[in-house]
Amino acid sequence: MNTKKIEAVIAPQGTHFVGDGFRVHNFIPGISGLSMQRMSPFIMLDYNSKFVFPPSEHLKGVGVHPHKGFETVTIAYKGRVAHHDSSGGGGVIGEGDVQWMTAASGVLHKEYHEESFNRTGGEFQMVQLWVNLPAKDKKADPKYQAITNADMTKVDLPDHSGSIEIIAGNYNEHKGPAFTFTPVNLMNAKLNAGGKASFSFPANYNTAALVIEGNVKVNGVDVPTDNFVLFENNGEEFTVEATEDAIVLIMSGEPINEPIFAHGPFVMNTREEIIQAFDDFNRGKFGTLQD
Repeated sequence: MNTKKIEAVIAPQGTHFVGDGFRVHNFIPGISGLSMQRMSPFIMLDYNSKFVFPPSEHLKGVGVHPHKGFETVTIAYKGRVAHHDSSGGGGVIGEGDVQWMTAASGVLHKEYHEESFNRTGGEFQMVQLWVNLPAKDKKADPKYQAITNADMTKVDLPDHSGSIEIIAGNYNEHKGPAFTFTPVNLMNAKLNAGGKASFSFPANYNTAALVIEGNVKVNGVDVPTDNFVLFENNGEEFTVEATEDAIVLIMSGEPINEPIFAHGPFVMNTREEIIQAFDDFNRGKFGTLQD
């Protein structure tokens, strides 16, 4: 087997709040030491591990803010989130759903706990990924993909060992529903105790896994809940085996080999483009959205 070896297993570091609705561990970039270039096209990963939010009369979340030059992908495991943006996209995602927002040429958006969940409180668990866009697509029109769990392609594994839910890309010639600008594979491996799944991605793709639930062995190496697995950029195949019922987020994408110049909510290729992004935002070119 042409094994894709593990480069590092990274434990979650301290948490911080994004707005008042998302309590996250940051894996990409920042305290984990993984740069945007190293993980391209995945340029940010914030993980809200399981956390119980109390009931609130005040709507928790993140108010209106801009983005330009990339995509935000929010994956819900527990809880419910409402999204609205200035291009007209929006909706509510609950357990198992995904929202995929293409900011591209510039958009305003906001994300809050869904109103009924906010009132009752409860267990909350989400991942937000930022997926970079190549220079030619940073000028594209914004768009929004609402991907319900029912929309996802599900592939049953042999011997009732579990299933693979494909959000984007391919698994064993089965394709997920998300449109991507560059090759991106994003999927949840839902494994029963003792279940095993094999994966194969091109050697040069930046590939990682995040253990959402349970404990697993990746290529025989123990990886606990909430830990992040980074693979080397050689070899193609790896296996995930669940030592107890588990959910593992698998990500693998072709690197975008272009300069990255990021500042706050904007990710472009040059400093001049960042200055232009701020100017466009200040001139109201990203549209309007009420907080």
